[in-house]
Amino acid sequence: MTPQRQIVEQQQQQQQHQQLQMQRARNSGFLSFNESPIKDENDEVSRSALAAFMSKEEEIERRKAEVKEKVKNQLGRVEEASKRLADILDELEALTDPMRKEVGIVRKKIDIINRELKPLGLGCQKKEREYREVLEAFNEKSKEKAQLVAKLMELVSESETLRMKKLEELSKNIESLR
Repeated sequence: MTPQRQIVEQQQQQQQHQQLQMQRARNSGFLSFNESPIKDENDEVSRSALAAFMSKEEEIERRKAEVKEKVKNQLGRVEEASKRLADILDELEALTDPMRKEVGIVRKKIDIINRELKPLGLGCQKKEREYREVLEAFNEKSKEKAQLVAKLMELVSESETLRMKKLEELSKNIESLR
C-alpha cells in the first residue's frame, strides 16, 4: 500500500469517528432540550460548546482538505518531474551509445591497419637495406669498371705506341734492304 493511500484511509477513518461523536453530542442535546430550565442553560452552554467544537472540527476538516489537496498536487508534480528525469536519462544513454559504437568501430579499423602496416614497414626497411647494399655493390663495381677502363685505355695506348714503334722499325728495315 502506498503512503498516499494510507494517509487517505486514515483521514477517512478520522472523519467517520468525528461524525459519530457529533451525532452522539446532538442526540444527547435533544434529550435534554425537553427537560427543566436549569438544564436549558446547561444545554445552551453545551450547544455553544458543541457549536464551537463543530466549527473547530469544520476548520480542521477544511485544513485537512487543503493539505490533502496540496499533497496530491505535490505528488503529481513529483511524478511528472520523475517522468521527465527518466526521459532525460533515456536520452542521455541514447546519445552516448552511438558515439561509443562509432568510436569502437574506428578503433578496430585503426588496430587492423596498424597490424597491416607493421609487416609493410618491416618489408620497406628490408628493401631499403637491400637497396643500399645493392647500390653500394653497384657503386663499387662502377668504380672497378672505371679503373679497368682507365687501365684498358692505358694498355691500348701503350700497345699502339709499341706497334707504331715496331712498324717504324720494320719500315726502316725494309728501306735498308732496298
